[in-house]
Amino acid sequence: MFDLRRWLRHAAGCTALFVGAALPHAGTAAPAEFTATRPSAQARSLVDWVLGSGDAKGRPFAVVDKRAARIYVFDDAGRMVGQSAALLGATFGDHTVPGVGARAQTGDVGPDERTTPAGRFEAVPGRNDKGEHVVWVDYASAFAIHRLRPGFAYQARATRLSTAQAAGKRVSWGCVVVPVAFYQGVVERVLGRSRSVVYVMPEHASLGTVIHALDAR
Repeated sequence: MFDLRRWLRHAAGCTALFVGAALPHAGTAAPAEFTATRPSAQARSLVDWVLGSGDAKGRPFAVVDKRAARIYVFDDAGRMVGQSAALLGATFGDHTVPGVGARAQTGDVGPDERTTPAGRFEAVPGRNDKGEHVVWVDYASAFAIHRLRPGFAYQARATRLSTAQAAGKRVSWGCVVVPVAFYQGVVERVLGRSRSVVYVMPEHASLGTVIHALDAR
């Protein structure tokens, strides 16, 4: 079950902000290249709001639709540069488990801790402990966007990315994992050069519920 109070505590730490379809837009519609991909109504409402409100403040941004297991990447002018299927946390939930970042460094993340947290994040490019380029969505919790890594599970995960339904893409420790070509050609090129904003949509609460709760704080 979605714990809104817990989500709000996490939101306060990552300056989370979301908008529901009932909120007014500032007059800037989502770009045609985005709407042509037939995103969910909530993803489209969120992108409309980000562009209309100027919330990204001239920075590139990404929207992760967890229910659809997809990521959309936009440049600093609000143009969609690319979109892709994504692997997400194996555990359903919108919260960050306290201390998970430290445990991730030792490979000791429990099955019930592998959530992809929802929120608005100030992201920065960097390197992981293996020296690989990543986009740190929330460094403290070891939450990043990264490419599909080589290893024994590579082929199985690549197959999930290309064929599985959204529920079948819930296999990561919490990070947003994308195909190598998409990471190198879109994520690293657009989000990986400077600061950006990453919006991760909740899967248990509606966007409207979250924004109204945030407004009431």
